[in-house]
Amino acid sequence: MSTDGLIVVDKPGGMTSHDVVARIRRLAKTRRVGHGGTLDPMATGVLVIGVGRATRLLTYLIGAGKSYTATIRLGQATVTDDAEGDVIATTPAGLVTDEAIRAALAALSGEVDQVPSAVSAIKINGQRAYKRVRDGESVELPARRVTISRLEVLTIRRTEPDVVDVDVDVTCSSGTYIRAIARDAGLALGVGGHLTALRRTAVGGFTLDEAATLDQLEQRAPAVVNLSLDAAADRFFPRRDATPDEARVLAHGGPLDPTGRTGPYAVFGPAGGLIAIVSERDGRARAEIVLAPA
Repeated sequence: MSTDGLIVVDKPGGMTSHDVVARIRRLAKTRRVGHGGTLDPMATGVLVIGVGRATRLLTYLIGAGKSYTATIRLGQATVTDDAEGDVIATTPAGLVTDEAIRAALAALSGEVDQVPSAVSAIKINGQRAYKRVRDGESVELPARRVTISRLEVLTIRRTEPDVVDVDVDVTCSSGTYIRAIARDAGLALGVGGHLTALRRTAVGGFTLDEAATLDQLEQRAPAVVNLSLDAAADRFFPRRDATPDEARVLAHGGPLDPTGRTGPYAVFGPAGGLIAIVSERDGRARAEIVLAPA
């Protein structure tokens, strides 16, 4: 089994993404480990981990679309917009109709300008926003354009007095905050809202179906990589097969003739091994990263 590749982890609740990386470093017996997109400690689900040379693919995964299931609680607002923060306002939500809830969430789908949660990992003048909030500062983050391509209401539950729990299924662009959706829905309905559960079900084409728990990875350590570097690139990028001469040029950082493709693609050598991730500009196909073994 290759030591260079990706692992699709089913992250448990209560751990940071960095905690998971630290565990994989121990299991894989290498320091060269990274993750392809942070999950909050409360959240569970798909966390893509890169090992060895595959860490260089993670920058592309971070920008991939993502899918989630989540539970929004209407009737309570928290300082963090999720269940990890203190409740700062309560407004009885029992009289809010199902139709109003569906309409409020529908208005938040599509291309929208979303203000990220103040307690987030976004940096302001080099310091994480969440640290500034914890230090007592008032933080206002600028809105950013995101795309929420699916925001489906699965269930509306009224099992507790004065609150309404709404289970949703979301597919969105990178940079979307699901807890901001909960906050904004609560604001639109005038009762406040926050996220009580979040599970990431997909990152790009990587889904929960192929995710392994940390316990499962522990049992098969150190062979924890389940998608080799070559297989990972073949799945995530369009493919181009190089001739022997092209492979030699590209492996040394030289350009190839263009094919007219847009966006980055993976170039493989005659033997099937990944050489580089390439993009076309100024009439040439040039390597963004060279991944062929030195």
